[in-house]
Amino acid sequence: MSYSVLFVCLGNICRSPMAEAVFRHLVKRDGLENKITVDSAGTGDWHIGHPPHEGTRGLLDKLSISSEGMKARQFTSEDGGSFDLIVAMDSKNERDILNILQGSDNAPVIRFMSLLPANGSDDVPDPYYSGNFEEVYELVKDGCEILLERIKGRLEHGE
Repeated sequence: MSYSVLFVCLGNICRSPMAEAVFRHLVKRDGLENKITVDSAGTGDWHIGHPPHEGTRGLLDKLSISSEGMKARQFTSEDGGSFDLIVAMDSKNERDILNILQGSDNAPVIRFMSLLPANGSDDVPDPYYSGNFEEVYELVKDGCEILLERIKGRLEHGE
């Protein structure tokens, strides 16, 4: 039994690669690399082939979380059938994902902040505009821990 997760934001250089890197780090910490795979993508095409934003890379490097080899790619309709769960970093990208996937049998799509309901926000703020990568990291770290626990529960029960 294995499980795959795709994090999606707008350009795939700030939020979703941060979530991918943090989630991979947690998966590796728990020795689940052979059971859980993770990727990220963007709904836009502006940054295809680019590494994560320097703000994302700098923060991850400081925390010894690898982003090595990560390159931005665009979300496609094929992703809907390739992953067990698609996690949108905000409500606009959630709508765009659902629009791209419309009508087919696809993985469930959730909004990242649904993992952190006590926060009261629908969206992970975009540090491309705010510059606040630390705030995004704190949300991503907390949400990824919760998501990993949920997936571990599913794997244990063979779901």
